[in-house]
Amino acid sequence: MSLTDALIALLIIAFALFAIYDDAILPRRKGPTKLRVALRRRHKIDSGIFIVLLLILLWNNVSNHGPQLTTTLLMVLCFMAIWLFWLRTPKLLMKTEGLFFGSVWIDYRRIQSMNLSEDGILVMQLEQRRLLIAVQQLDDLERIYNTLVEAR
Repeated sequence: MSLTDALIALLIIAFALFAIYDDAILPRRKGPTKLRVALRRRHKIDSGIFIVLLLILLWNNVSNHGPQLTTTLLMVLCFMAIWLFWLRTPKLLMKTEGLFFGSVWIDYRRIQSMNLSEDGILVMQLEQRRLLIAVQQLDDLERIYNTLVEAR
């Protein structure tokens, strides 16, 4: 196995571990989930560029009759990238004491203010940063608000 194959395999393992953590472990952390909200995807262009670059590498490896292991690993990495960036839906998980946004725990006590922008993005101001929560359906904003009122 070459260094390239080892790096691709490590990247596949990292993607798989993130997928397991995000889909199986995260909903069970910090108590039961009170509300699960589907979010809009961000960074579509970046993920598209990444997938196109992977496809170029795959084409280059196939056209130059590269190792079969590298071809297989690149195909698996392309599939994982498409699944993680395009098929999987990002989500906001609201718990009793806080919420998970982008796989990061945020305690409700850290939220200093909330605003709603004109295009339906909920802006939560924390101590040193802002969270921009873009939901898929506008009705979810009311559900988020009701859950936050119940928690406080």
